[in-house]
Amino acid sequence: MDQPLTDEQIAFFKANGYLILRGAMDPALCDRTEEKMWNELPGHVPMVRDDPATHVGPFDESSQSDDPLHVREGYRWQIRTLGPDPDVIETLFCPPVVDAAESLLGEGRLVKPIPGGSAMGSSGPAWPGGPVDPSVGVDGVRGIYCTLPYGDVPRKPDQAHTDGTPIMIGAVGLIDDVLPDGGAFKVWPGSHRRLYPLFWMQYDQARIPYYPQMPSFKGLLNPPEYHEELARIMDDTEPVDCWGAKGDVVLWHYRLAHMASHNYSPQMRKAILGDFVTTDLDQLRADPPQQNMWRDWSDRVNAVDQGYSAEFAASQGMISTSG
Repeated sequence: MDQPLTDEQIAFFKANGYLILRGAMDPALCDRTEEKMWNELPGHVPMVRDDPATHVGPFDESSQSDDPLHVREGYRWQIRTLGPDPDVIETLFCPPVVDAAESLLGEGRLVKPIPGGSAMGSSGPAWPGGPVDPSVGVDGVRGIYCTLPYGDVPRKPDQAHTDGTPIMIGAVGLIDDVLPDGGAFKVWPGSHRRLYPLFWMQYDQARIPYYPQMPSFKGLLNPPEYHEELARIMDDTEPVDCWGAKGDVVLWHYRLAHMASHNYSPQMRKAILGDFVTTDLDQLRADPPQQNMWRDWSDRVNAVDQGYSAEFAASQGMISTSG
């Protein structure tokens, strides 16, 4: 491990559930990934790379796609076909990011991505008409996720959620500069500590299968206490907009309330999304929430109990000085 996290970085992650790694990814690899992203755009879509005016959403009807491997819908452009691409994997799973993940989860415990493997969406939706389940058939990263500029539209309310995927750390890598209010990634600091004990399983979620004769309930199921606490978090916690420069990476705890934020800037948000899991996650995921929520994390995570400085909090987009 060449560049492990500092105790202050670990303390911030434990307290707030996210950590921004500034300049972690190679800019040249970011550019190569963006080039591949544009090459995936079908020729009939009237979007010109060097003309930002053509990037403003939503996609018109003729440009939309509900293909789970290449989604173009509303303001979302999700290129999952590139998830197993070796260059895209190398861009996000670079030494600084992998070292940071190992600082949190333990050295030598990470599941390694498989270049050229299966892309997210290859196995289809989680149920008929439902979303693609990111826990199925992902050998690389989730893909490249873009948010088109909203243009001149009224402001929309935020809506936080937690993912239903059995992972441990999520990653959002910016392959181009993202402006403030530009759709980077929005998080609710500290929400992971409030939501973690409210799940039935510590790294997974209960799911109701789809039955055509009983269509009222399908998908993820959480107790009422979870939904009540999430509503309180939305009311009492100031979210952080994790905007930044090309090469910045946001690591986030899997129980952190978050959202793909709205893009009111004139620039498209372009990011690689990926996940970190340990090789023993299958044995750990069905355990109930633990008294020590960091039981399965690294020794350093369990040992660090210090706070963090106001200057460091500011570098992470926060105004709060408490740790």
